[in-house]
Amino acid sequence: MNHEIFYQLSAVMVVATAAALIARSFRQPMVIAYIIAGFLVGPSAFDLIKEKEAFESFSQIGIALLLFIIGLGLNVGIVKTAGKPVALAFITILTGIGTLGFIIAALFGFTSTESLLMATALLFSSTIIVVKSLSDKREQSRLYGRIAIGVLLVEDIFATVALLIVATSASSSGALGDILFLLVKGLGLGAILILVGGYIMPRLSKMFASSQELLYIFAIAWAFGVASAFSMAGFSIEVGALFAGVALASLPYVQAIGSKLKPLRDFFLVLFFVSLGVSLQVDNLSSAIVPALAFSALALIAKPVLIMASLGWLGYTKQTSFKAGVHLSQISEFSVILVVVAATSGLVGQNIVTIITLTALITIAASAYLMKYDDRLYKRFHKQLSVFERSETKKELKSLRNYPLVLLGYRQRGSAYVKTFRKMKKPYIVVDYNPDIIDSLERQRINHLYGDATDTELLEEIDIHHAELVISTLDDPVANNMLASHITKANDKAVFICHTAKLSDADELYKSGATYVLMPHYIGNKHIDEFLEHHGSSKQAFTKYRNDHLLNLGGLAVKS
Repeated sequence: MNHEIFYQLSAVMVVATAAALIARSFRQPMVIAYIIAGFLVGPSAFDLIKEKEAFESFSQIGIALLLFIIGLGLNVGIVKTAGKPVALAFITILTGIGTLGFIIAALFGFTSTESLLMATALLFSSTIIVVKSLSDKREQSRLYGRIAIGVLLVEDIFATVALLIVATSASSSGALGDILFLLVKGLGLGAILILVGGYIMPRLSKMFASSQELLYIFAIAWAFGVASAFSMAGFSIEVGALFAGVALASLPYVQAIGSKLKPLRDFFLVLFFVSLGVSLQVDNLSSAIVPALAFSALALIAKPVLIMASLGWLGYTKQTSFKAGVHLSQISEFSVILVVVAATSGLVGQNIVTIITLTALITIAASAYLMKYDDRLYKRFHKQLSVFERSETKKELKSLRNYPLVLLGYRQRGSAYVKTFRKMKKPYIVVDYNPDIIDSLERQRINHLYGDATDTELLEEIDIHHAELVISTLDDPVANNMLASHITKANDKAVFICHTAKLSDADELYKSGATYVLMPHYIGNKHIDEFLEHHGSSKQAFTKYRNDHLLNLGGLAVKS
């Protein structure tokens, strides 16, 4: 058996881990560490990667999983909300960056064809870099995040058309006819997705959700299958994976699917960033540095300024405009693919590929810092940014992830707790993994999420860091101990209530951080409902109540 790929993968992960540890110690973005690791394992340094095609496939899997998960969070409402600013921002980038890019390339002495191609490559921002940053910060639902994702989606579609034109320009067939045929195939695939995602999948999803493992396998099969179908039709795998997620976005199980796939996504994304580093070679860099720096300045400075100007003109706040511009301040890995195809077709020379590749790496590395410290940068320059803001601005819609009241598990007296929550007159949400209960919650129009309540990724979806009261109806003491510990570390001001039937379990739960442990032989469920109605989520009241409970149970000592 040939273990060569396994050995190379092992070496890459060791180098990537070492680079990540160094980056973390200096509080630097992990993306930079992975790119540096790629350079070290590439041909310019240790030359450890021999199976380049295999690693490119690994990278593609990571991109597909990332965009599929993002698609799960997109819906028609997001498109309607961000439609106008997305359209204007893209038109501004197309005209402004396209014109400036063409002029700069011409000034460096490139031909009209080369200048046009490089200007086109500068139009596209990196979907994978931007989306990963938004995911890490959990800000996909912010207004600037929706605008950025919308622009990226339009750019991906435009990039697909551009790639098709470049690929067909060297052949005798007309590009216009191919584009029209591509459009027809795209409409056909879209119609199929609407049919399957809107009418068929809701009827089958309950069957898949009956098992966490089955749901996991189904999600991967669906994502890869749809992405492959789009790829075979002439679109990019990225576009296909994104629309695969969008097709399932209305299902009640999307959060569970996303949380299950994130660990797998992160592994393959590391290999993607390493592959970017591998592509950086020292050959012919001397002649490419100056043009690459000029194009990098265009992407890092001019593009955000143009986006801020366009969004400010529409009435968006300077903060929304600034953060959207910062997150689009790089060129895409798709830009490199575009010029590589053009070089293969004989339209441009290899020097163009080197320039655009170097520009991509510079802008991706620089924008990683800009995105990470965007809040600090905004605070530093917010007065100067007022020039991009009108006197009357649009109010940013707040995220719906902030639920003060959270119920984990519905089967055990869930309806009674929901009734109490309603009397408290605060937003609440119920988390459960039983498809029948999810159906019931949907019929009752109760805010809910499908998934395992002990899944920390899922807890992040409901912003557990800002919850005031969390009640677990789970019977598993191990699960409740984990929840008590996690919630206390994430949010020490939150009240966490759980159930148990054993005195020893109650002792452990209190040590793990539970605010109050409900024991049927000490206090009935009805009394806890009355207590919540009178004291709400007051942790001080629960602390006193807990101490009385402990004295009654035998004087167990815990810290207040």
